[in-house]
Amino acid sequence: MEYFAHETAVIDSGCQIGKGTKIWHFSHIMPNAILGANCNIGQNVVISPEVVLGENVKVQNNVSIYTGVICEDDVFLGPSMVFTNVTNPRSAVNRRDQYSKTKVGKGASIGANATIVCGHDIGEYAFIGAGAVVTKNVLPFALVVGNPARQIGWISEYGHRLEFNAHGEAICHESQQKYILKNGSVERAE
Repeated sequence: MEYFAHETAVIDSGCQIGKGTKIWHFSHIMPNAILGANCNIGQNVVISPEVVLGENVKVQNNVSIYTGVICEDDVFLGPSMVFTNVTNPRSAVNRRDQYSKTKVGKGASIGANATIVCGHDIGEYAFIGAGAVVTKNVLPFALVVGNPARQIGWISEYGHRLEFNAHGEAICHESQQKYILKNGSVERAE
């Protein structure tokens, strides 16, 4: 076995788990889930069937990742954050064939206790503040907070707020990487 699973973890048959991944206490990986290499799955996590996690995804304690969720490489899912998978759930109505898809882009971070309403994608390197409730798509590099979540700025790949000059340029103070704001979106300058 090329991954670590704590003795209390439940790993169903049919999963794919990448080399170097760690699965901690009381977590459950369900059939046909795909976990990339070097992921860290915290305590009391449920990963439902057909969920896909890229490489180096960090899932903190008490997170449930439901069918329909895809997380690209380097995603961070904060403690007790929530994904939904049906927009109009009812206990007496089975909607398992109506699960909505949610894609979390490379390098995005979702803060503790945030909620991502299904069917809304999170762009690459976006940052969802703790407790935010995401009810629409989030642009790459966007910083969003609140309920409902609203964009309050832009953020670098290293997780620092970007301040754009009159020419639409910003520099991350840690990485020294340059970013360009143009037509309401941000991209990293090459």
